[in-house]
Amino acid sequence: MKRILIVEDEVAIREFECINLRRVGYEIVEAGSGEEALEIYDSAAEPFDIALLDISMPGMDGFALCKELRKRSASLGIIMLTARTQEMDKISGLMLGADDYITKPFSPTELLARVDSLYRRVEMQKVSTAPQQNDEIKLGEFSLNLRRRTLTKGIKNIELTQVEFQIVEYFFQNPDTALDRTDILNKVWGASFFGEEKIVDVNIRRLRMKIEDDPSNPAHLVTVWGMGYKWNTQV
Repeated sequence: MKRILIVEDEVAIREFECINLRRVGYEIVEAGSGEEALEIYDSAAEPFDIALLDISMPGMDGFALCKELRKRSASLGIIMLTARTQEMDKISGLMLGADDYITKPFSPTELLARVDSLYRRVEMQKVSTAPQQNDEIKLGEFSLNLRRRTLTKGIKNIELTQVEFQIVEYFFQNPDTALDRTDILNKVWGASFFGEEKIVDVNIRRLRMKIEDDPSNPAHLVTVWGMGYKWNTQV
């Protein structure tokens, strides 16, 4: 069963989300606050695939909850819900480890499309542990293991979310090749993605903080001005 933790303090909105997601086969667990959600997550007998988090909640807000959930799991899919339109709210959520965001008000169609898209990415991470041919790609000091879905830099393991892994995998499959934002968006989020291309830029920024010695002056994940990004092996 596809399990979702829905965290929303407004009952009417939470019921709207639950009804529409249950209708298409998701198992829903509800929480009315960040504190309650964290207790549910920590005591759950079965793992969750996705967490749908409202940003504006009293007490522990969505940002704080996102940070705590991401500490507990790199594979959990996290979508932030916000009524705000400020760019910084969206960027802050993504930088804390969220995979996507939805701005209120939203339609059932958008909600289902976003959740289904993220669920597919989460499922892709649950790959078979059977050995595969060419299941590791090495570029310089980096090694990407496609079977274990891990990235190492030298002897250091770099923990990636499922979205970050897919981005890195795309670059490793196309080293020293400029990839534009639309290509990355379609590859990772899918052609039916409702959001904006800037979600790519925020995830690149987050990746740089994990892989670069100096994120403000990247040597590996570099910008190709006027186009997008590339993974530079000439370091």
